[in-house]
Amino acid sequence: MLNNNISPKETKFKYIPSAEFYSQIIDSLQDYSIFTLDKDLKINSWNSGSTNIFGWETDEIIGENFDIIFTQEDLENGIPNQEIQIALSKGRATDDRWHKKKDDSKFIAHGLVFPLKNENEEIIGFVKILRDLTDLKKPEEVINTYIKDLEELNSHKESVLSIISHDLRTPLTGIIGLAANLKENIKEMSEEEISEMLELLLKTSKDELEMLDYLVEWSRIKYANEAFTPQKINLADFVQKVFDRMKEASQLNKINLVLQIDKNEIVFADQKMLLSILQNLVSNAIKHTPPGGQIIIIAQRNKSEITVQVKDSGIGMSNKIMEKLFKPQLKTLSNPRKKNKGAGIGLLLSKGFLERNGGRIWVESIEGIGSSFYFTLPIEKQLNGHGKSEV
Repeated sequence: MLNNNISPKETKFKYIPSAEFYSQIIDSLQDYSIFTLDKDLKINSWNSGSTNIFGWETDEIIGENFDIIFTQEDLENGIPNQEIQIALSKGRATDDRWHKKKDDSKFIAHGLVFPLKNENEEIIGFVKILRDLTDLKKPEEVINTYIKDLEELNSHKESVLSIISHDLRTPLTGIIGLAANLKENIKEMSEEEISEMLELLLKTSKDELEMLDYLVEWSRIKYANEAFTPQKINLADFVQKVFDRMKEASQLNKINLVLQIDKNEIVFADQKMLLSILQNLVSNAIKHTPPGGQIIIIAQRNKSEITVQVKDSGIGMSNKIMEKLFKPQLKTLSNPRKKNKGAGIGLLLSKGFLERNGGRIWVESIEGIGSSFYFTLPIEKQLNGHGKSEV
């Protein structure tokens, strides 16, 4: 039962919370890091939320400098001191930035710093309040990833449409015209003329089928999970099989194929994908290398991946061509067809395969000397496609 004789003044005095009470509240805030600094910016208090977020226990962190929680980049840019100066001049400093944990991992957080004063309004230190935003940022990252996927899908759609409308439709129109001409004039044509026309029809039709196969595979590797089944592959043996397949074409063009890969080198890749990449790069090298030249395939091992180099002694290419080589552009795709040099979509297909496999592809070339195509393959199975090997 309440005592109604207690005065308001006495009631107010009786229920003033103690410093210990506030300390317990602060320590119970597990989602917030709250700690204080002395005038020399040394940490002199550390709540349990700070331990929960950063990983340092109180006895490990007390006495450490304020900059211990900042990334190397922020330290180089003087960010800790900037926060303190803003807090001194404006009364507080807020920001969203990356911070470092005890295990050196990073997380993004919203932070507030303000001066701590005594009863005489003298600055005796600073208070830092920080909240981990990682979980709050995840929905935003999902949205950004979704937007990126939509943009890529739209770009892919436009690329496919441009190929269909020009690189497939235009030659098909020529095939139809050629067939119509043959039908109308076959009785007046000599056997030699008929044979030449049929040979042209056959060649053009095969080119169209090859282009269509490339297009289908390119689409499948980008958007069909079941098309991708990576496994461990002996790289030297696999390259030798590709050389055996390309033997006739290389001998016809008097080009020497050279294998410089350790016999025990293992990569993790989809067999069909790797076959397509190697055949495409070797085939292109043969087409662009004069008789008497050579094509060398080299492999160099790094920590978690292998870099494969397909080097030729061919005609090389300009920087302008290299810049557009892996981008789906109408002229890039159609010009090689006119010159009987193969469809540029083969390189786009290789790029798509490699990106799906966690790798990348690039080219170095000097006009008149030759070109080197490089691509990377993981040594072990990838986790979630982010380049981390499975233990």
